[in-house]
Amino acid sequence: MLPLLAVFGCFTLYFLGYKFYSGYLSKSIFQLKDTVGDTPAHKFNDGVDYLPTKPAVLFGHHYASIAGLAPILGPAVAVIWGWLPAMLWVVLGGIFVGCVHDFGAIVVSIRNQGKSIGQVAQDLLGPRARSLFHAIIFFLVALAMGVFVIVLAEMFSADPKLKQAPVTSPPKVEQTQTTPSIKDHVHPSEVRVETPSSPIKLRSHFPEAVIPTAGIMVFAVLVGWLHYKKGMKLGPLTFASVALTLVVMVLGMNESILSWTGLSDIDKSPGVPIWKIILLTYAFLASVTPVWLLLQSRDYINSFLLYLGIIAIYFGFVKGSIFGEFSSFNAEAIRTEKVDMDIIPFVFITIACGAVSGFHALVSSGTTAKQLDREIDARVIGYGGMIGESLLGLTSVVACTIGFASAGEWSSFYKSWSGIQGLAPSVGAYIYGTGRFISQLGFDESFAQGFIALVVVSFALTSLDSATRLLRYNIEEIAESFGSEIVKKTLGNRYISSIIACIAIGFFAFLQIDQGGKKTTAGLALWKLFGTTNQLLAGLALLVISVYLLYSKKKTWISFIPMVFVLGATLWAMVINFYDFLFSKSPSYLLAAVGGVLIFLTLWLLLEAILAWRRFSKA
Repeated sequence: MLPLLAVFGCFTLYFLGYKFYSGYLSKSIFQLKDTVGDTPAHKFNDGVDYLPTKPAVLFGHHYASIAGLAPILGPAVAVIWGWLPAMLWVVLGGIFVGCVHDFGAIVVSIRNQGKSIGQVAQDLLGPRARSLFHAIIFFLVALAMGVFVIVLAEMFSADPKLKQAPVTSPPKVEQTQTTPSIKDHVHPSEVRVETPSSPIKLRSHFPEAVIPTAGIMVFAVLVGWLHYKKGMKLGPLTFASVALTLVVMVLGMNESILSWTGLSDIDKSPGVPIWKIILLTYAFLASVTPVWLLLQSRDYINSFLLYLGIIAIYFGFVKGSIFGEFSSFNAEAIRTEKVDMDIIPFVFITIACGAVSGFHALVSSGTTAKQLDREIDARVIGYGGMIGESLLGLTSVVACTIGFASAGEWSSFYKSWSGIQGLAPSVGAYIYGTGRFISQLGFDESFAQGFIALVVVSFALTSLDSATRLLRYNIEEIAESFGSEIVKKTLGNRYISSIIACIAIGFFAFLQIDQGGKKTTAGLALWKLFGTTNQLLAGLALLVISVYLLYSKKKTWISFIPMVFVLGATLWAMVINFYDFLFSKSPSYLLAAVGGVLIFLTLWLLLEAILAWRRFSKA
């Protein structure tokens, strides 16, 4: 019953955090107003980026934008150090760091005409700070979305070895031949033999998610057009779009339909990365279209899939726990065996989302603040949305520990840092575990895992399209700092800036590194670099919030203490990563150069902040 009690305790902390701490922030610190017409969405309404939006719709858009692949992937890797550190950081970090960060970023932006966090940094810290922020944001978004494109391309492609095989539990680690029971989730006729030294393989290819993913895009365009241009009510449109999405999901899982469409074989040639090209093309199109036509409505539809998925995961987990199926974590609370990377500081970096994420500051100040109808809505969307992401991160901690059928299975998969087998297999571990949870509700395990695969893919794509638009904003803001009108006009064009954004993302998506004399995608290496960059931006966003509170004569401790912790852990990890990139057995001088530049930019920005803090303190 320990897993059930632990999860129940986490839910209690979420409830108390939202009810009391977010209420304190809303009333005593930020003093939000409950009036219409005061937000940038009303003052600068242009129907493209600034648009007053109903709280339910905006929550869905915001939640889908932040709750992408990262809060699943980070904890799925971080449980290698044990379930307890990952769970504590996801829950407590979410309540006291991540929620404050997201909530504060929205408030600071709406109080500064809907400006992004980089522009606000200029107002508070000076023009040099703005340029430094823009450089860090550029690296962060390009890195993160490069990783997402790598993982999505692998998930969409078909693995010939597994294409015909159902998604079932991997072999259980046993020392002798045994005949498995139905409880072990294998056919009774199978006999399993495996030693702890041979790592299990989990499925990482889900081409059946392609058809429903494409269907969501079509439904999103229709919903946006019918609601905003034809005035149709949102309720019937929501029900129809979600129902149709589930229908095409079932169709997409049909092997004959996949073969007929050719989606099973679209990326069979390893020399032709078709899916990466398709994904980058989609990111460009999503970046240049009006926010109401695709981005907002797609995120809104996706949010219901995520709500449904999280509810099903937790209900299945509770039912299985009550009836004894999930009675243990199948992993150590804190792993005693040393792995390749130290738990401190890297657990705070590997879980780059789910606890706190600098990317959220970009979403909060880049798109959400431009659509906020009333200031008071910032509480449920900012603080509440981050709790929702932390809940998603918690499902990853639970699925990647309790979701394994045995402790032997878990230790076989998480044998070492390099033995995790890449980022996509880590997502496969999440899909496998959550599929086992949902199967407790009476669904076929293959169907349950197909549904979770759709949820994972959908939210990775929402992050990709939102982030590409945010990178476009960043490039346009960089253009404004140039004196040349030609540069401003050229880079200020949303088509040109979107092309530049996609090229930057594509650079990391196609980047390969040498690993033991073999060229391979830079997935795990990029994730380490993304994690440090992401947490770095989170710390710097908390710094901007702290300076804003100081300037406004408010209590600064609510953001200053989290800022010191996040920046301290991040700089520690950045220095270690920089050394490893330079002096490991397979050095990567390009990634070392990127890491070195980020360290330099961070120290410079901290100096600017200290000078600004002294100015405000004296004033």
